[in-house]
Amino acid sequence: MDKFRMIFQFLQSNQESFMNGICGIMALASAQMYSAFDFNCPCLPGYNVAYSAGILLAPPLVLFLLGLVMNNNVSMLAEEWTRPPGRRAKDPAVLRYMFCSMAQRALIAPVVWVAVTLLDGKCFLCAFCTAVPVTVLGNGSLAPGLTPPELARLLARVPCPDIYDGDWLLAREVAVRYLRCISQALGWSFVLLTTLLAFVVRSVRPCFTQAAFLKSKYWSHYIDIERKLFDETCTEHAKAFAKVCIQQFFEAMNHDLELGHAHGALATAPAGSAAPATTDGAEEEREKLRGITDQGAVNKLLMSWHKCKPPLQLGQEESMMGNGWAGGGPRPPRREVATYFSRV
Repeated sequence: MDKFRMIFQFLQSNQESFMNGICGIMALASAQMYSAFDFNCPCLPGYNVAYSAGILLAPPLVLFLLGLVMNNNVSMLAEEWTRPPGRRAKDPAVLRYMFCSMAQRALIAPVVWVAVTLLDGKCFLCAFCTAVPVTVLGNGSLAPGLTPPELARLLARVPCPDIYDGDWLLAREVAVRYLRCISQALGWSFVLLTTLLAFVVRSVRPCFTQAAFLKSKYWSHYIDIERKLFDETCTEHAKAFAKVCIQQFFEAMNHDLELGHAHGALATAPAGSAAPATTDGAEEEREKLRGITDQGAVNKLLMSWHKCKPPLQLGQEESMMGNGWAGGGPRPPRREVATYFSRV
């Protein structure tokens, strides 16, 4: 268990490197998935384009959503987007920065899938086999003798060598080489454009908007760290709350058992002697509770954190629960009134 805890703490402290590694693994997995995928073109005029478009677009969409789901910052972005403004305004620039950071990593695997698909050429061959210029690449003198539906049905069988029977009109190898050449050209163009776009986004953009970029990056990191610290504080409070609750339960049960065995002997003892001595450990656990010692107070604290987070202004005390002081300046001094009662 200690080894797993150390690994978990290491992943938490190096979350960015961990997410980059996950994105790289997903990119390799997408390429391996395509190589293991058995591409079977239907070889029908009405289905070739739909099947090829589904193979080209559906898996990248699934990989993109998986990349977002595996990113821990998705829930943080959703929480920051949907929370009430309260006394802390929401900065759209920070939200855009968080979303762009997640989207850049999540797009790696889909880009790899599209690039591998285009470079392989099977999908492009299946989709555009009916658009091959027969008059240029084949026996154009025989093409006018076929109706458009018959010609489309014949050319749709080009990706399927077992059922293609149109060599008298167009050699299958010529059509395959022609379409694969175009597909590979599109694939390398896609790789070049995505690489240039990534270079512009990662390198050139911060140079023109450096101040805004640093501000968005800083507050994005702040939101992430604040959420982690709040979760750690809640976990520590929950542990202390459970520990004190269990200790009180055992002490109460012990007191009841002593009362039952003594047959009322403890009832004649002074009230102070029945209370157990408070140990240093119990006092330390009570200090961790920070005054939140009942379920209603915990629920009110969590609801207040969600609806009205504290403003990002350190050193200025403000009322969190609306106890009558509106803030806006130094807290006025308290006046203590002592009342004495005479027994005479």
